Amino acid sequence: MKQVILVRSDLKLPKGKLASQVAHASVEAVLRSSKEDVKEWRSEGMMKIVLKVETEKELKKYLQLAKDAGLVTALITDAGRTVVEPGTVTCLGIGPDEEAKIDTVTCQLKML
Repeated sequence: MKQVILVRSDLKLPKGKLASQVAHASVEAVLRSSKEDVKEWRSEGMMKIVLKVETEKELKKYLQLAKDAGLVTALITDAGRTVVEPGTVTCLGIGPDEEAKIDTVTCQLKML
């Protein structure tokens, strides 16, 4: 079991902002997941992998691929109080789910 968070590299977010957006994606995806999946994921160490995409368009492509694969998703849109404009899509949480199932969608992406 693992969870993957995709981050837009084109935004060039400061480290603190990036960390908070990744946390939002992780938590929101977990809250949308089944209790059984979360329990299994937790028992295995809660693996999380952060990967990068270049643009919002690419991020939304992976959102659709993940949905088509039956994966839980959480698209994060920033409130715009600090670094980016309100409504800016920053990242996407996928899972937790079976590692192989997530890999079919995200295996070609590079780590952040």
